[in-house]
Amino acid sequence: MKNFILSGICLLFIPFAYSQNATDILRKHDEVTYAPKDQKTELSIILTDKKGNTSTRKAVMFQKGQYMRLTRFTYPESQAGIGFLSLPNDVMYVYLPAYGDERRIASHVKNQTFAGTDFSYEDMESVPASSKYIPKLISTTKDAYVLELKPKDAAKASYSKVISYINKEHYYGMKTEYYNKGGVKVKELMNTVEKRGNYYISISAEMKDLTKSHKTKMVISKVEFDTNLKDDFFTVRNLKTL
Repeated sequence: MKNFILSGICLLFIPFAYSQNATDILRKHDEVTYAPKDQKTELSIILTDKKGNTSTRKAVMFQKGQYMRLTRFTYPESQAGIGFLSLPNDVMYVYLPAYGDERRIASHVKNQTFAGTDFSYEDMESVPASSKYIPKLISTTKDAYVLELKPKDAAKASYSKVISYINKEHYYGMKTEYYNKGGVKVKELMNTVEKRGNYYISISAEMKDLTKSHKTKMVISKVEFDTNLKDDFFTVRNLKTL
């Protein structure tokens, strides 16, 4: 009887410990992802359709902390000036030069693709995963913790769940799988990560849209860290005129 009671107590604590472990893993992942105080990144963006045809764009991305990001296309001429701004409290703007004005992105259209890429507005936003998702550790591999992430606010989320593979040693993201509201895997992101200076960064991120047989690869050509960007750099005005 005594052994039975002790076993029951142990079983009660197992789910709690498991949950705490998943939360800690996701928190460490966020710390690694947003470790630089700020950064400026120059990107090449390669789009590939289902026939293998490719097109290339270039962009510059500015990041500060966990909640501020400004992205702007610089090439080709037909795309130059298109921009995206992510701010705290779920505030996002897109700027399309052809229309001459910015547009705030409502929650119900966050699943739309950004400027013809395979990244949606939600994929592009700057926000730590631990603030958006409830994590559960579902398995491990030799190199990764595998977390199932369920949105805290399902009504505003584009995905029913996300499966994230997080490096065991350094806690950076290796692979991410995205599932629609019907539970079907619709996209997959693969990261190639390197240590640059004191930080681990994704030097290449390839997003595949499994429903369209289309993919977008973002490749870093240049990155600068801790350049003392100010909060007031991340404004709609700069989104339009930078």
